[in-house]
Amino acid sequence: MEKIAYVNGSFVPLSEAKVSVLDRGFLFADGIYEVAAVLDGKLIDNASHLARLERSVGEIRLELPETIARIQEIQKELVARNELVNGMVYLEVTRGADTGRDFAFPKGVRPTLVMFTSEKDIVGAPSAKTGINVITVPDIRWERRDIKSVALLAQVLAKQAAAEAGAGEAWMIQDGKVTEGGSSSAFILTQDDVIVTRQNGSEILPGCTRKAVVALAEERQLRVEERAFSIEEALAAKEAFITSASVFVQAVVAIDGKKVGNGKPGPMADRLREIYVEFAKATAV
Repeated sequence: MEKIAYVNGSFVPLSEAKVSVLDRGFLFADGIYEVAAVLDGKLIDNASHLARLERSVGEIRLELPETIARIQEIQKELVARNELVNGMVYLEVTRGADTGRDFAFPKGVRPTLVMFTSEKDIVGAPSAKTGINVITVPDIRWERRDIKSVALLAQVLAKQAAAEAGAGEAWMIQDGKVTEGGSSSAFILTQDDVIVTRQNGSEILPGCTRKAVVALAEERQLRVEERAFSIEEALAAKEAFITSASVFVQAVVAIDGKKVGNGKPGPMADRLREIYVEFAKATAV
């Protein structure tokens, strides 16, 4: 069965899902995206993703072409039409297609809204048991990383460097500190059992999974400290891990070829992953 996508009001076969070459997402990366996980046919933590979508489009003065309620209806219909059990729903909204290429915002142009699904067994992923290696790269991105922009070239280069190194992620470094991963939030567990992750700000994307994991940890009276940390501190830590909608909680067992802890997923990362999966299933829509 061919997958179904959504393009500007219509559900169409994925092979027929197209937008104009004049679309500003293509020409200028003038758009915002979100990725929501699906477990057992239901959307995970979707309210958080849609709230971040609203914030991001607001920051670039881009109006959504549909209400948030309607966007969730479309997501659910895509999941149903594609008979998706476990995977992801990708959503992108751009400023639309004008009659030419002009940097200034066009007038009277309706924004573009596209969505599609992909299959992925996040819970049963082999790397959940083995952990991943990460490499470090300079953070060369723009200064508004809190906006979930489709301008992802720096992340593409970082993730390609990781792939070529046989690593599962790249941690980006600025002023000697870790900002975040190419598509994830970065965490460590210090020797005195404090969970550390960088504080929200314009330097990082406010991760939805990060937000949920921090809240779940604090509910269980685990110590959480939101601040920047260095690679040296990460290598001296008991554990390291990442969070994202596409991996949930994923242990990091080595950084630039050097072991973190004993080089195996630690009990904190494993426990937080279990807690998050329980939360995800209990709150899915």
